Parts: sequence; structure tokens; C-alpha cells
Amino acid sequence: MDKDMTLRLPNGDFFNRWEKEQVYDRELHVNCSHAAASDENDGSPEHPFITINAAAALALPGTRVLIHGGVYRECVHPARGGDGIDKMISYEAYGNEKVVIKASVTAKEFQKSEGWNLSRFTTETKQEGAPVTVWKTELDPEEFRGYNPFCAVNILHDRLFIEYDKTDMTTYLNRRGMIFCDGKPLRQVSLYNQLGGQPGSYWIEANGQTVHFRLFEDENPKDHLIELTCREQCFAPEIPFLSYIKVKGLTCAHAATGAPVPQRGAISAFRGHHWIIEDCTVEWSNGVGIDIGNECWHHTVTAGQVIGSSVIRRCRIYDAGVCGIAGLFAENLLIEDNLIQGTGWQKMELSWEAGGIKVHNCTDSIFRRNIFTRTYRADHLWMDVGNQNNRITQNLFLDGIEQREAIFIECSRDDVNLIDNNIFWNIQGRFEPGAIQEEPGSGGWYKTEESGVVNGYAVYGEGTDYTHIVNNFIGKCRSAGYYAKAVAFRIAGDSRGGTSREAKIWNNIFYDCKEAAVKMPTRHNESEGNLFLNMPGGFLRILYPAPAECLDLKSWRQFYGFDSQGQEGYFDISIDTEHFTMEIRQKDISPSTFHLKEKRTYIQSVEDIRTVKAKTMVPTDFYGNTVNAEMRIPGPLVQLIENQIISIDPRRL
Repeated sequence: MDKDMTLRLPNGDFFNRWEKEQVYDRELHVNCSHAAASDENDGSPEHPFITINAAAALALPGTRVLIHGGVYRECVHPARGGDGIDKMISYEAYGNEKVVIKASVTAKEFQKSEGWNLSRFTTETKQEGAPVTVWKTELDPEEFRGYNPFCAVNILHDRLFIEYDKTDMTTYLNRRGMIFCDGKPLRQVSLYNQLGGQPGSYWIEANGQTVHFRLFEDENPKDHLIELTCREQCFAPEIPFLSYIKVKGLTCAHAATGAPVPQRGAISAFRGHHWIIEDCTVEWSNGVGIDIGNECWHHTVTAGQVIGSSVIRRCRIYDAGVCGIAGLFAENLLIEDNLIQGTGWQKMELSWEAGGIKVHNCTDSIFRRNIFTRTYRADHLWMDVGNQNNRITQNLFLDGIEQREAIFIECSRDDVNLIDNNIFWNIQGRFEPGAIQEEPGSGGWYKTEESGVVNGYAVYGEGTDYTHIVNNFIGKCRSAGYYAKAVAFRIAGDSRGGTSREAKIWNNIFYDCKEAAVKMPTRHNESEGNLFLNMPGGFLRILYPAPAECLDLKSWRQFYGFDSQGQEGYFDISIDTEHFTMEIRQKDISPSTFHLKEKRTYIQSVEDIRTVKAKTMVPTDFYGNTVNAEMRIPGPLVQLIENQIISIDPRRL
């Protein structure tokens, strides 16, 4: 049987696919809608349990818990794990029925809010004169027993790394509790009077027992479904290290998790290994969507402890406040075919744990066919410290809103991390436009190095060596497609500092990057076979030693020997980030070269793009097809077609 070449790791080995088809020797049914449901039942289809926890208390290795459709307001706590890869415990939605686990309760008792000023000095009126209606609800202590997120602030116990002088602490100090009206979140404000200027908002009294809120159109809450978060998580063991557990087809919503670390998700492996989480949906987690690592770097790690070895596939993670998937020290991960959308609305990127996916010390892992989109002020993928022999392939990295970089790899020095056959689009950058100083006349000509004010990179390496970036399409970066810096003095113990050497930038397409395609820290890297489209002047740069050099393709070759097979062109390329399609069109106007004596040649038809030498370490294309040819065109697609809308959704659903 032919091996799946998209699972080949940078060192040539194949990812360890440990999964086996399960044969379950026992099934337990849970059906909250069944007329005879009771936790005193035997769990048969005719006599199902009413809560998932009743089945979880009885499930032994080899048990499949089948959960019928309905809304379950509980946090599921598996009592035990499986005995091995062929004796797992599975929690599954029954058939195609929709199972929703909510970490919230419904509020039903409301009163008009009185005795508080809606503005600092005047009365309860909108600026335009229409009445403002604020309601309040008292929390039922029985529903918040053991955990009240309306009392706890977002930030958890490790605050060491926060740079207080660089960040707005408002969201860090907000309460973890959330309120939803008909499934739509209200926005938390810090002071009661801010409710007057913010429809769809809520405020919490100091003791966390009373919540005041205003709906979007000042409606009566009795006409709507009002939900208040009351639990930290939706599916999480209370005992650490439970392993060999499968979670399939469940929707988990409204988890009132705090800001990591520790990394505690709506779905949590709680330091267990060999979990499979597939076909699940996670919606509106206050902090983390899914965690599969060691949770916190303050835990001791015993010799031989397995961390990770887990699979997350075909999941949809919407609107995680800080991090979609967290994997601290997790190894041997397979994360595939997921949609991670809307991460980062808490604006806690300087807590250092924010991202669509955030991993530390990750090794021997595959991240393939995922879609990251609309990540807000956080990275799509952040690989923090000590990552090696990982492959990031066939992913879409789209619409990074106020995003510094799409992929951030830091302090990883010992082996290759391969980024291949991905599509990057619209990395906006996170910077203050007002901080960009004007440089009138020739004032900007004599800078000795870059100011660092503007960012927005597809791939950013910080003190990281051996990053291989091969056959990607990188478009619309506010600054550059690739940028790295050395970070010489980040030294742990008796190790060395970061050099940012041995990056391989091979056979990529760079399109419409506003400052540069490539910003290399030094010449100790490689660039070959790339196609540069719609680039500004000086788009190839060597930053150090100062002064920085801003080069064109000719001087890039002449002075450094880079991109002997490189090409330049002009096209119109568009990507529909809602429907995941791409279109390539010819551009009518060539760039102006009036100030140059030499005639520049630009490719303006896909038929004129020359093939370049294929890299054997990337034997596949964007769609996962094996490419046996010795030559291929740059980029993730083996064929480009003009004036045709093509699907770039990589997922296998």
C-alpha cells in the first residue's frame, strides 16, 4: 500500500499513525429528550441515562457512550481512560443527531436595573433622547456552586511574562463570565455608566452575584433566550493523565475558561495522551477551545511521561477568546482538516499564549489541511521554543486582522521545521499607523536599519534556525513574506543564542507584499526558485550587518548568488476568504521602469512561468497529490489557470 506522502516528516520518517479501528464490547446510551430517561437506568436504548456524566461514571475501556440529540448543561468528567489504542473509551454523538454541551444556564428572572447612573453626571437617556433599558439578574448560588466565572478575572495564575507597559490590561482584568442573547454574545464593560453608550453589553457588580445588561435594541429579555456561563469547561476529566479517549461529533459552547496559562480548554485532555477529538464544534470559549498538552510549565514532568500523541480532525473552533488549540510540550500531534475562525477577540496577544494554535516544544507533528481565518491580533500558528521535525502543509492562513504574523516560530534551533504547500493571504500587521514618521525629501534614504514600526509577515522566525519554506503562495503581507531576526542573547542554561541561519526559501510565489518578499537577517540562508509578483522596489533584503541592503532580483543574484532560477511577474490575483476560492487574471498595465536604462522582463501570462527544480523534501502539491516530476512551477499548485475560479479548500470532510 502506498504511503500518504503528506505525512512524511522533514527527516524522511513518516508520522506515527497509531489509530486502530475500534471494536467496542459495550454501549451506553444518553438521551435527555427520552421520556423514560433517568440516571438510575441501565443505559440501554430503551432506558437511557439523562446526563452524560452518568454514563461517564460507568464507562470502562472498550465502552462507547452514544449521546442522542439535545442540549446538555453539564461538564462531562470521564472517570477513567482506556487501556490502549485498541481499547479506548469513546463519547460520540448518536448518528447525525446534534449534541450540544453548554457550560451555561438560562436566566429567567429579570428586574429593571435601578439605583445606578448611566452617565457620570446626568440621567438614563441615550444621547439622541430614546430611553435606555437596563435589566439585572441575580445568580442562583446552586448553579454556580464551586465555580463562579463572574467573580474571577480572566488572567490566571502565571502573570510573569506580561509586559504591562505594552498592553491594555482591561480585558485581562475583565471577569470570565459571559452572557449570550439568542446565541449572540453581549460585550462586557468596566463601569455601569458605559452601558448607556453600548447596546448589547453587560456589567458585573463587585461581588459577582448580580449582572446588569442591556440588549441590542433595548428589548425585554423575557422575549429572548438569555444564557449565563457558569462552568469553566464542557468536557474535561477531573483526574489528570486519563488517556485513550475519543470525543466525536459533540458541540461544546460557552466555556468560561480563563486566559492561559494554565491552558484549560472547553474540551480538555487534562494532560492525558492518545486522545482523538474529531468532528466536534467549539463555540465561544472565553479563553481556550481545546487543550492537549501538559497544561502548564509549572507542572513536574516525570521520566518517560507521554505528552500529546493526539489527533484533532475535522473540528470547527469558532471565536475562542485567546487560543483555539493549545498543546504545551505536546509531541506526535496530527492536527488536520479543522476550521479555526475568529480567534483572539480578547486582545490578549501579549499574554504570550494567543493563537489559532499555540504549541511549545512540539516535535514529530503534522499540521495539514486546516483553515485559519479572521484571527484577531494573534498568530494563526505559534510554535514557541524547541520545535523540531514538524511539517505544516496544505493549510490556508487567511485574513489576519491586526496580525503581526501568520506563523511565528521562535527559539527552535536543533532541527528542521518544514512549511510547504500553504496559502497565505492578507496579514494586516499589528502596529500604530500614527507611529510611522514621515520622511520628507531624501530623509529616509540614509537609514542604517529598519525602524521596526511596520510588521505583518507570513512567516516570522525569532532566533530560529533550519526553517524550510517551500512551494507556498504568500500574498498581501503588510510588510514581508518572510522575516527573521537572530535574538543572540536568548540563552537557556549552557546552550547558545539564536542565529536565524539555514532558512531555505525555495520555489514559493510572493504576491503584493507591501515592503518586501524576503527580509533575511544575514546572508547565511538560501533563496532559490521563487516567483515574485507585483513587488515594490527593493523587495529582497539583507538586514545585517547594517546598513540594510534593499535589492532587486538582479542584484540579489549578483551579490549573494540567490534565486538564479527566480522570476518576476505582474498579475491580478484574488482570494475569496468566505468561499475559499482563488482567481488569477492578466494585468493590463506593466510596472513603470522609466528611471532604468535596462529593460526589465515581467511574466504576465501563466503560460510563461518557467518550471524550477523540485525539492525532494516536498513530494506533494497543495491538494496532496504526489509530484514525481523533477521540475515544477513555483508555488503550491502544479498548474495555474487564468480567468477560472478554483477551489482552495484543502479539507477532506
